[in-house]
Amino acid sequence: MNDRIEKGDVVLINKSGKYHKQVGEVSEIDYNIFFVKIVLVKLGNQEENFEEKDLQLQTKKPSLQEVIASIDKVIEQVDQIPHLPTTEKVELPNRLKYIKLDIPKLDKQLIQKNFDSIDKILSATREADSSPSFWQEIDPNLEKISWWIRTSL
Repeated sequence: MNDRIEKGDVVLINKSGKYHKQVGEVSEIDYNIFFVKIVLVKLGNQEENFEEKDLQLQTKKPSLQEVIASIDKVIEQVDQIPHLPTTEKVELPNRLKYIKLDIPKLDKQLIQKNFDSIDKILSATREADSSPSFWQEIDPNLEKISWWIRTSL
């Protein structure tokens, strides 16, 4: 695993003080005049600057390959959703495939629009029937896709 802290990674704050042992997501990376890496970490609804040495990497943001694999897994799981109207049974895999095609272009608006539609359809479907085990496969993969979209575009 790459130990360099990058935008989108989840980090633990090791520096003693107000934020000690809190976990946050890296929102920006910069360097001060002495070329020390300064990391802007989002902690709840606020952001604070830390030196890289004061942070411990918890989770790397998903790579492009992981996101594409997650999209493929969600496409596979969509077939297992019972009571999914025919329109959505066709629309969901198509929108997921569109995201896969749009990722190399990094078209944020198009990717976000398709992801929002997918999320809306799946949320409504989950409300109707949240018990099946396929949600255990879909949810972490959707989270991974969402995380990548939020931190990469």
